[in-house]
Amino acid sequence: MTEGNRTKMATCSVCFRQCRLAEGQTGACGARICRDGVIRPAFYGQLSSLALDPIEKKPLYHFHPGSRILSAGSLGCNLHCAFCQNHEIAQADGNGEFSVRTKQVSPATLAEIADNCRKRGNIGIAFTYNEPLVGYEYVRDTAKLAHEKGLKCVLVTNGTASLPVLEEIAPYIDAMNIDLKGFTDRYYREVLKGDRQMTMAFIREAVKRCHVELTTLIVPGENDSREEMLELSAWVAGLRDVCGGKSGREIPLHISRFFPRYRMTDRGPTDVKTVYELVETAKRNLKYVYSGNC
Repeated sequence: MTEGNRTKMATCSVCFRQCRLAEGQTGACGARICRDGVIRPAFYGQLSSLALDPIEKKPLYHFHPGSRILSAGSLGCNLHCAFCQNHEIAQADGNGEFSVRTKQVSPATLAEIADNCRKRGNIGIAFTYNEPLVGYEYVRDTAKLAHEKGLKCVLVTNGTASLPVLEEIAPYIDAMNIDLKGFTDRYYREVLKGDRQMTMAFIREAVKRCHVELTTLIVPGENDSREEMLELSAWVAGLRDVCGGKSGREIPLHISRFFPRYRMTDRGPTDVKTVYELVETAKRNLKYVYSGNC
């Protein structure tokens, strides 16, 4: 940051991008902004989505199965997946804006809504739909209040965040579903505009803090080889200090089928047979492997 007549600048530390922003400028995620020389969430408390979902939809199969969870989404994402199924709320337009309507919901109000939904089978709050970690402050503040009410808190994330961000939210998160979208740096860099090493580091620490399940979307011609799935599942199996004293082999992996979306319509859906074959491949290393969207 500089003083005088020069423009004040600040650096965002949420993810690998380390966006350096001038006053009023937003980062690549579209959801963090420089105000008064400090990086802040641009949409704190602005919800684009709110629904009471089955916990299995997150997907979480080994965390309070059969229950429901109040699921909240905001705006923005620090990846730019060409196949994003929630691009209306996750990806800003060419002007850095979102066209969807939002409603301001304070942390206290969301925690109260979740508490009132207990009679409908609700166990807590899931932060999902867009990438919640680009607004981790709202996640932290809301989850803390939810915990005080005895509610569970879930994070559905791409895991593209620094470890200090994880430390901020970890005391208040009971379970996560984290996307491990592939297992090559090329795929993360070229197709997702992300950083595989940051995601792996996030997962490595997250499994020490709460229940974790992983999801891999299989995109034809990109991450659909048995060799890559064998490497990915072997890495997961080798994770240490898993929460609850379990081994990495017991971390559930959801292998999902791709459908053409957003800017990736140049190929058809993943062959169902391919998904099932990759499930069997992953089972060579992992105890719990599930197919999705088949």
